[in-house]
Amino acid sequence: MTQPRSVCATLNYTVDNGTPPDYYFYEPDPSVKLNPPGTDVREMTIEDGWPLADRFHADREGFELHEFDARFEAFDDDDELKSVFYPQIIDFVKRHSGARRVVVFDHTIRKRMPADLKVQTEVQRPAVMLVHSDYTVKSGPQRVRDLLPEEADALLARRVAFYNVWKPLYRQVEELPLAMCDATTHDEQDMLRMELKYRERTGEIYVMRHSPRHRWVYFPLMQASQALLLKTFDSETDGRARFMGHTAFEDPTTPAGAMKRESIEVRTMAFF
Repeated sequence: MTQPRSVCATLNYTVDNGTPPDYYFYEPDPSVKLNPPGTDVREMTIEDGWPLADRFHADREGFELHEFDARFEAFDDDDELKSVFYPQIIDFVKRHSGARRVVVFDHTIRKRMPADLKVQTEVQRPAVMLVHSDYTVKSGPQRVRDLLPEEADALLARRVAFYNVWKPLYRQVEELPLAMCDATTHDEQDMLRMELKYRERTGEIYVMRHSPRHRWVYFPLMQASQALLLKTFDSETDGRARFMGHTAFEDPTTPAGAMKRESIEVRTMAFF
């Protein structure tokens, strides 16, 4: 068996100081004591996942990689993206998760932009250089209630899982790849609830505290014909992966002149 190669890179973890970290999408009152995430910077080994690509499973490690057979390139046409690409994503998630119903609820196109989250647009945002998982035990079910209020009680009575589909737009990814933390190597206590402060509401995601047990994996030079299935929430508590930490990172082996990363992340809810 081919031994996976690896790189050493800097990942932005969050200090576990007993207070939920927070991020404000507006300027808070000067009296507010901020507790920002991502301040625990660690050098971590990140394993090349290609030699074991067919062994990863979303219910175990929290992610898996597959060929994305459908062709689509009209990513600058929002109507076309929703009418043609979204159904391709739904089919992809159904085939690889076994879900009976899949709902796409948004997408983000990621390119290099200013790192300040406050200047990001709805559709085009910078790569997130923070170890995080998109939903918590509270915000996952709440998202179902927000988006499908009439059906939520019935849907939440059965298994619900959230999957992100991540893929390059047109060309292979040569810089800022995505790294995934093998969900079998983190403990529940490693997930720290982070409050997202908006003027009208407070949301929450998980960020992660550091542990030397964490195993990190990435797939260098992913092609536009390939896609990652990332599990960001699962209502089941039977031992399968429920949350999965991930982050973009600066690959120290990226050559000078590498193409700037362009990728899309589509968020879905899957019902079983």
